Amino acid sequence: MQAEAGAAMSRILGIDPGSRITGYGLIEFSRDKPRYVASGTIRVEGKALDEKLRCIYSQLTELIQLYRPDAMAIEQVFVHRNPDSALKLGQARGAAICAGAMGGLPVAEYTPSEIKQSVVGSGRADKSQVQYMIRALLSLTGTLQVDASDALAVAICHAHRRHLERRLANAVQGG
Repeated sequence: MQAEAGAAMSRILGIDPGSRITGYGLIEFSRDKPRYVASGTIRVEGKALDEKLRCIYSQLTELIQLYRPDAMAIEQVFVHRNPDSALKLGQARGAAICAGAMGGLPVAEYTPSEIKQSVVGSGRADKSQVQYMIRALLSLTGTLQVDASDALAVAICHAHRRHLERRLANAVQGG
């Protein structure tokens, strides 16, 4: 995708994986500024693991076909107190990553603290601080679902990281 005056624009799909609810957020990033495109949640259907993973995979595949993002970013697993929950989250992430990979997207992964640092400025920010900054950065009004807000934060983190990498590459090349 190209923005006016030749400035590169990218469309990024952010994913906040979950075994019951998976959040997604889509932004366009151009001229150092993110723009909201869409967000929401996938309510994971089914009781058996294979049904749940198929639901995540198929619904993300549909979103990828509908919105045609250039890249996908996803939150990395962090182990809570419950290893079983971490395993289920890892399986949901795997289904989401496969949907992105099969859609031909490069997939980047970020830790929760990297995402919070990128959006709020503190890796220890709480969910309400993330939601507030997402609304401010994207000029949104109203309430965002937590999972959708987290997914938008993942997308913004990836946009900032790619922008910084391009600036560093240009500086190294002397341009």
